[in-house]
Amino acid sequence: MRAFLRRAATLAAFVALLWAVQVVNWITGYGLNPAFGLIPRQLDGLDGVVAMPLMHGSFAHLMANTPPLLVMGGLLVATTTRALLPVNAVVIGLGGGLVWLFGSSAIHIGASGLVFGWFGFLVARGFVDRSPITLGAALLVGVLYSSILWGVLPGQPGVSWEAHLFGAIAGAVAASLVRTHVHVPRLGGVDLD
Repeated sequence: MRAFLRRAATLAAFVALLWAVQVVNWITGYGLNPAFGLIPRQLDGLDGVVAMPLMHGSFAHLMANTPPLLVMGGLLVATTTRALLPVNAVVIGLGGGLVWLFGSSAIHIGASGLVFGWFGFLVARGFVDRSPITLGAALLVGVLYSSILWGVLPGQPGVSWEAHLFGAIAGAVAASLVRTHVHVPRLGGVDLD
């Protein structure tokens, strides 16, 4: 239970960090975005592979990403133990790396690549692991967020569909590469693993 609470606190701290960065970004006239956003095929934009999820273009942009981050992040926290770091490394590194290599010439910002990565991971892991818990998580994410798949299609002005597409692909890759241990909390002294 302590490990679960630690993971939940880490998720809450991450979301709080996003909001703190957004306040600083807003105060500076969004000067952090060109400094830390992902700029494809430019060396000075390579740091954006890691920093892109922290930057947002407006409070509305961050507000749109916060609920899916909490829901999908909560499912990851509840069902994945030690694999959270490797899963996020694959999603951020591979997804962001693909955007850097193949993305359109723009400054790519926002946590939606991470959201799509977690979506891809949770859905693909259900099929890879085939345990009742991971299949249930995949079904829940599919029912709640299947409409986000429209976000991988090009043609929406101001939307990094590349981050969405490559994030989802990276999440599916993470599901096949990273072995996760599904953890079910103990109830009444009975281990449900």
